[in-house]
Amino acid sequence: MISVYIDFIRMRFLTMLAYRVNYYSGIAIYAINIGSAYFIWKAVYGDNAVLGGMTSEQMSTYIAISWMARAFYFNNLDQEISREIRDGSVAIQMIRPYQYLAVKMMQGLGEGLFRLLLFSIPGMVIVSLLFPIRLPLDPVTWLAFSVMMIFSFFINSQINILTGLSAFFLENNEGLMRMKRVAIDLFSGLIIPMSFFPGWAEQVLSFLPFQAITYLPGSVFTGNIVGTAILQAIVIQIFWFIALLLPLNIVWRQARKRLFVQGG
Repeated sequence: MISVYIDFIRMRFLTMLAYRVNYYSGIAIYAINIGSAYFIWKAVYGDNAVLGGMTSEQMSTYIAISWMARAFYFNNLDQEISREIRDGSVAIQMIRPYQYLAVKMMQGLGEGLFRLLLFSIPGMVIVSLLFPIRLPLDPVTWLAFSVMMIFSFFINSQINILTGLSAFFLENNEGLMRMKRVAIDLFSGLIIPMSFFPGWAEQVLSFLPFQAITYLPGSVFTGNIVGTAILQAIVIQIFWFIALLLPLNIVWRQARKRLFVQGG
């Protein structure tokens, strides 16, 4: 059975490979996003050596690694699931001898691996030549960051799947999906690191899963989180990964009881 899910990873990877030109151009787009953010933050820092607990060099590194990490954990599982619910093809998926949600997760992983190998890694090399980025020398930091990126993918995908499943209960969940995407980019620390939020807002965000997607891995990579705090950051990610399984299973069980097909 495990080999079946591995095949879904492989098939999605090969599908993405067939349209790889789009992602090569995406490297340029991400480089522009990183460049825009770099110059904005450079203006914000001005003559200040440290802001929000980060030096300007750490901020440059944080921006670059966060955007390149996003290429790995980002996916459109919410849109895929929503579309399959609306056209009724999800009904066929339900009667097949595999777990629908597990298949979606593996398809997202196949897409993420493609982006990692053909987008994030070459993109990071290019960005490193354009902007002052400091890569960590400690292999433990690289190992911790790699593990945290895996959890970033799963946590982001869980939120995406939950959003996609809302189509079972809403005739049109397009607005919810857009709100989710903005919330993740903003509250995860991709656009603004959590340490730059007001104290009360930072405390509120610390009780939400968004920090586990971008801010914590980025802080480990830049050296803002070191020593035993790295293990604590990973524990937070593990907690949210497990915690999100509960609402995911509840929503899925309720969704299976009511299949409303729009079209056919």
